[in-house]
Amino acid sequence: MNGKLIVGGIVLTAIVFGAGLYYSQVYAYYETFDASAPRATVRATTFDGVAEDILAADYEGIDANTSPIRFRACFTTPLSTAMMTETFVPYEAAEPLIAPKWFGCFDAKQIGDDLEAGAAMAFLGEANFDYGIDSVIAVYPDGRAFSWHQINPCGEAVFDGDPAPEGCPPAPQGQ
Repeated sequence: MNGKLIVGGIVLTAIVFGAGLYYSQVYAYYETFDASAPRATVRATTFDGVAEDILAADYEGIDANTSPIRFRACFTTPLSTAMMTETFVPYEAAEPLIAPKWFGCFDAKQIGDDLEAGAAMAFLGEANFDYGIDSVIAVYPDGRAFSWHQINPCGEAVFDGDPAPEGCPPAPQGQ
């Protein structure tokens, strides 16, 4: 009988800690924000290297202060992909990161598939806005658009403890 109580206690403890871990990863650290928040400003980098604000409506966003790559946003823009292609730097290595299921407007798999198929185009939002992290925007011809943050090659190397590749800005102290 004592063995059943001990096993039951272990299983119950594992369930409680598992539920707590799941909640902390999917819900606890994320916060939603709307278009009135300062971090809702959508920027794209021109071929001159200047990050400019772009028009965005119907904005929904989530972020967490625990990591710069937890940011996701959905919005619409009246800017055509043709105009954006002539004005803003394309982002070749765009890989949207999975958002929590409760943030339903952002489907990273679909966005990634559409980028590969050419149904959407990716642009550089801001390079190294936080060392090693780029802001990326994906835009569809119908005006739907999505934004996320992803680690760039400079960040990948430095965060792994390697020296920054050529062409990267100097890594901050302690990186």
